[in-house]
Amino acid sequence: MLVGQGPRRVAIVGGVRIPFARANGAYKDMGNQELLTATLRALVARYGLGGQRVGEVAAGAVMKHPAQWNLTREAVLGSGLAADTPGLDVQRASGTSLEAAILLANKIALGQIDSGVAAGVDTVSDPPVVFPKSFQQLLLRSYRGASAAARWSSWLALRPRDLRPVLPGLTEPRTGLTMAASAELLAKRWSVNRADQDLYALESHTKAAAAYESGFYRRLVHESPGIVEDDQMRRDISLDKLAVLPTLFDAGTLTAGNAVAASDGAAAVLLATEEWARERDLPVLAYLRHGKVAALDFMHEPDNLLMAPAFAVAQMLADARLSLQDFDYYEFHEVFAAQVLCTLAAWNDPTFCRERLGTRAALGTLNRMRLNVKGGSLALGDPYAATGARLLATLAQLLDETKSKRGLISVCTAGGMGVAAILER
Repeated sequence: MLVGQGPRRVAIVGGVRIPFARANGAYKDMGNQELLTATLRALVARYGLGGQRVGEVAAGAVMKHPAQWNLTREAVLGSGLAADTPGLDVQRASGTSLEAAILLANKIALGQIDSGVAAGVDTVSDPPVVFPKSFQQLLLRSYRGASAAARWSSWLALRPRDLRPVLPGLTEPRTGLTMAASAELLAKRWSVNRADQDLYALESHTKAAAAYESGFYRRLVHESPGIVEDDQMRRDISLDKLAVLPTLFDAGTLTAGNAVAASDGAAAVLLATEEWARERDLPVLAYLRHGKVAALDFMHEPDNLLMAPAFAVAQMLADARLSLQDFDYYEFHEVFAAQVLCTLAAWNDPTFCRERLGTRAALGTLNRMRLNVKGGSLALGDPYAATGARLLATLAQLLDETKSKRGLISVCTAGGMGVAAILER
């Protein structure tokens, strides 16, 4: 509900993240709460927020332990922010922290809060490993026993298979396929070959390395013990090295080089009204002007679940009355090189745009020189819920440093969903 006279502009003050690390590497002994708390503390220190109350912190993780049911609030209590700062857990797979930013932006625009922190964290090095349902049911039967004999007798049904650990699922429940398998099908549908995917991956690493060398990430990345930069980035990468990697599937095109690797990390972004930022002598890098989420009925419709960002962006462009070419920079999540390349091909296909997106003509092409100019997920990593905040902070700083007008964010998520946003200066 609206509080006040009318919607307010939502400023992006800036963002901070810890370096993204390979799974079972630098953060192998840390969990979601430790990583998120460290990132929030870095944000608080960067913008002088110690002891202050912000309107709300919204964050989440994809891979959470049951005990982390109040993850964000617990991290807030260790962040250095005032203890009466509310915390909210959200989750939309790799779109989690971008979705959190959109939720907070709406509250700021409507006058419900003046400031907020959107964040995300994930660690595949500390996965929630659980027992099978059969063991759960045995425990419950024992607990419900009316007598000691009844409680103990339940354990006579225990079998070795009941103690077999259950790892987090890597497949889509509705398709039974991994995301990589869906990406392989998508590449086949749009005739995207391996050479193009490898070239795209090479560009991601090259641009990321150049961004580090130029100092672009100096303000965005807060060094952590034992790691000072994203350790999946390869400065010595080459097409020859990518070409010898085996494919993930027989007669396929995806490899470990053109698909994102499992990562650990966290990222956070500070949003506020212009007045709130000005009162604290804080910068305004850009404004979050539009956000959109789309979902596909990929079980029945002809679209691959990884194509959802194509729909989210198209719908958002219609909302904003803009074209795909009306942007200075583009920040797209690179879960697979194939996913990005197939999306670009689809937007340039008149039949797909007309029949699936409902547009009169193809959205057209974009300037690839303006896409992920500081590297992308293939080089920097993808700690699922943290990726959206990384994209948001990167684009806001890029627009500010180059004095550019407008940027577009696109994120592909599990479950056939896509999240998109527009930043402006």
